[in-house]
Amino acid sequence: MPAVQKLLVLYTGGTIGMQASANGLAPASGFEARLRAQQTEQREQLPTWVFRELLPLIDSANMSQANWLAMVAAIRQGVEQDGCDGVLVLHGTDTLAYSAAALSFLLLGLPVPVVLTGSMLPAGAEQSDAWPNLFGAMQALHDGVAAGVHLYFNGALMHGARVSKLSSEAFDAFQVVPRLRQGERLAELPAHIDFRQPRQAVNLLSLPLVPGLRASHLRALLDSGVQGLLLECYGSGTGPSDNAELLDVLREAHGRGVVLAAISQCARGHVEFGVYAAGSQLASVGLISAGGMTREAALGKLFALLGAGLAQDEVERLFSLDLCGECAE
Repeated sequence: MPAVQKLLVLYTGGTIGMQASANGLAPASGFEARLRAQQTEQREQLPTWVFRELLPLIDSANMSQANWLAMVAAIRQGVEQDGCDGVLVLHGTDTLAYSAAALSFLLLGLPVPVVLTGSMLPAGAEQSDAWPNLFGAMQALHDGVAAGVHLYFNGALMHGARVSKLSSEAFDAFQVVPRLRQGERLAELPAHIDFRQPRQAVNLLSLPLVPGLRASHLRALLDSGVQGLLLECYGSGTGPSDNAELLDVLREAHGRGVVLAAISQCARGHVEFGVYAAGSQLASVGLISAGGMTREAALGKLFALLGAGLAQDEVERLFSLDLCGECAE
C-alpha cells in the first residue's frame, strides 16, 4: 500500500466545519483556511493536499442520492483530472455510515483509497474530536491505505461497507459490529457496475417489519413506484408468514419488477431463510437475502445496482454476491 502523495480533501459540510448561527450550528465555508492554520501545529507526517468544497455545504441529515452522485463526480475529477492518488471526504456524522456504504459500491474498481471522516463536535470546540479525526485520517493515508472506501473515526480505520453509527454522542460512535459474513465473492468486476458507470436516482426504501404491519400498508408503499424495497426482517429473516394477503402483495410486486431484499433487524444478525418456515415463505415470494449486510450496506448496494439501470434478475444476482467485503470476510 503506497503512501498517498497528493490528497484531495473534499468538504461536504457536517459538524466538523460548522459554526454558530442564529438558528444553531450550521455548515460554513472557509474551512480550508482553518485547516491550513491548524496543520502548522501538527506533528504528523501529512501528504500534500488540495481542497475542494462540494457546494452547497449541507448538514448530513439532508444527505440525498444526488449528493452521493455529486461526491462520485468530484472524486473522479480529483483522481482522473487532477492526479490525486487518495481522497479524504469530510462529512457529517448523521448519515456518514450510509455515505461510506454507498460510495463503497459507487466507486468499485477505483484504484485509490477513499477515506471518510467527521466529528461529533465542531473544530475549535473545547475537547473536540475534529482535528484528531481529520489529521488521523491524513496520517493513515500518508502511511498507506488500500484502495477502496474506508471510514476513519476515533483512531480506527474501518471498512466503509461494514460500519454503522451506534451512538449519538460518544467519540467512538462508529464501529464494525461482528456479523456472519460468508457470501460468495464476485469473480471479476464487470464494467457495468464499476466507478465509471453513470447512475440515476432510484425510488428506494427500507421498511422494518413490526407486529401489526398490514398488507394495505405494504400495498400503498409498493404502489408509490418503489423500484427496490429492503425489508428489515426478524431474526434470521422471518416475517408474518401466516398473512396470505401480505405475501401476495410482495409476490405481485416482485412479479412486476420490484427488487425485494431482506436484512436482519438484529445488530449482530444475518439472514438465512431456510432456518424457519416463516423465512422460507418470504423467500418463496421473491425476497433475496442480504446475508450479514448492514442496512447501510444493503441500501447502498441496491442504489448502485438499480441506479445503473440493470434488469431485475441482474440486480438480484449481483446483490447476492460479495462485491467489496460487505458480506464475505
